Amino acid sequence: MGEYLPPPVGLLILAAYIEEQLPDVEIEILDCQAEKKDFKDIEKYIEYFSPSIVATSGFTCNAYLCARVAEIAKKVNNDIFTVVGGQHFSAAAEESLNDFPEIDYIIRGEGEVTFVDLIRALETDKNIGEIKGISFRHDKEIIHNPPQPLIQNLDTLPYPAYHLVEKNIEKYHFTMMAGKNTRYMILEGSRGCSHKCSFCTQWKHWNGVWRTKSARRIADEMEYFNERFDGEFLWLTDDNFRYDKNAEELWKELRQRPFTDDISWFFQARTDEITQNPDMVAKLRDVGNNWILMGVENNSPAVLKDLKKNLQVNDAYKAVKILNDNDIFSHAMFIMGSRGDTAISIEQLRQFSFDLGSDLALYTILTPFPGTQIYENAYQSGWIEDTNYSHYDMAHAIMPTENLSRRQVQEELFHCYKDFYGSIPRNIAGIFSKNKIKRRVNRHMAGKGVLKGLKGLI
Repeated sequence: MGEYLPPPVGLLILAAYIEEQLPDVEIEILDCQAEKKDFKDIEKYIEYFSPSIVATSGFTCNAYLCARVAEIAKKVNNDIFTVVGGQHFSAAAEESLNDFPEIDYIIRGEGEVTFVDLIRALETDKNIGEIKGISFRHDKEIIHNPPQPLIQNLDTLPYPAYHLVEKNIEKYHFTMMAGKNTRYMILEGSRGCSHKCSFCTQWKHWNGVWRTKSARRIADEMEYFNERFDGEFLWLTDDNFRYDKNAEELWKELRQRPFTDDISWFFQARTDEITQNPDMVAKLRDVGNNWILMGVENNSPAVLKDLKKNLQVNDAYKAVKILNDNDIFSHAMFIMGSRGDTAISIEQLRQFSFDLGSDLALYTILTPFPGTQIYENAYQSGWIEDTNYSHYDMAHAIMPTENLSRRQVQEELFHCYKDFYGSIPRNIAGIFSKNKIKRRVNRHMAGKGVLKGLKGLI
C-alpha cells in the first residue's frame, strides 16, 4: 500500500473503555510507528512511565513483536504484568503461552470487559480463575477460562480514545488513497461477520456473530472525528458492510449533516451485497462513500466453494460496473495459492482480474492463519513449510500447492503485480482518469517501486 500509517484503533477502543469503567487508572499509549520508536526507546519509555501493566495486541505477522515488548517489560521490572490480545493470540493461546514465558495473560476474543475485569483483579488480588476470557499459567499448567460473553449493545461503548494519541493525529495518513496531508482516522461500525470463509480469522474471533452500532451512533462518531480532530478520510473498518441492515438509516442520518461535504470514507463489502443494493450504493456515494474494497477472491467456482465464500463469479462483474457507474473507486482483492492451483489456473485468475475492470487489484497468497479452517487442514496434512509467523502477511508463500513449489507460488504473485501494474496502457489510462483516487493511486504505485519490492521476496 506504500506509505501508510494508521492509528492504533484497537488500543484506542480498549483505552476508552478502561477510562470509562476505571477512571482512576492512568493510561498512556505509545505508538511506536508514529513516534518512530525502536526497542531501546520502548525500554526507556517503560522505565520512565513505570507501569504496573504493559499490554499490546497483534495479528499473526507481528506476534513476535508483541512478545518482544512483553520481554522488554519484564527486563525493566519483572513485577510488571504483561498482557496480549488480538486475533492471533486468541487463536493460538496455548502455543503462545508455551513459547513466550514473558507473557503473563492472554485476553481471548472481545477485550473490553475482560481487560477491565483483569485490571480490577490484579489491583485487589482477586482470584484470576474467575475472570472469563483469559488464558494464563498456574503451577506450570496452562489455564483457559471460559469465554467472555459478547457485548450486546455496541452503542454503549465510548468513542475511541484518540485524545491519548492527539500529538500523533496529524501523522496518520493513507497516502496512496488520500494524499499524505489528509488526516486519516478509523472507526468501527460493526463487529463480526455472519459468513464463515475458511481463510478468514475475523468471523471466528467474534464467535460468528454480527453486531452493529446504530446508524445514528455511526454518524455521530464520524461527525465527532471530523469536528474534534479534523478527520477527513475515514475507514469504516467493518469486516463486512451490510447494505441490507442499516445502509438506508445511515444515509438518512448522514444526508442531514453538513460535515459530509468535508470527508470521504470507505469500507469493505461483498460483491453480492453490492449487486443486490445498487440504489443504496448510489445514495451512500452522495454522502462521501467514494471507495469500496471487495473480496472478489477468485474466478474459479470450485476455489470459491473451497474458501466457503458463497459467491457467484458474475457478481464481481456486476459489482464493479455498479461502482464505476457511480464514480466509486473499485478495489478488488484476489487470492491465489489454493491447493489445486497451477500456473495455468493462476494465469486465468490474472486474466480475470484484468477483464474485471476494477480500479485497483491487490493479489494475496492464501495464508494459513491460526484459528482458520485453512490452517487446520494445512497443519494436519503437513502442507505448511514456513512456520515463521513474521511471514504470515499474505505476501509470502507459506505453502506449496499440489502443482507448484513455494518459490513458484511466490513468482506467480510477482507476475500478477507485474502484469497488472506494468501495463503501460493501463497506467496511462489510470494517471489521466476522471476519478481522482484512481489518478492518485496510479501515480503513487508508479513511483514507489512496488514491483521491485515484491521481486525481492522470490
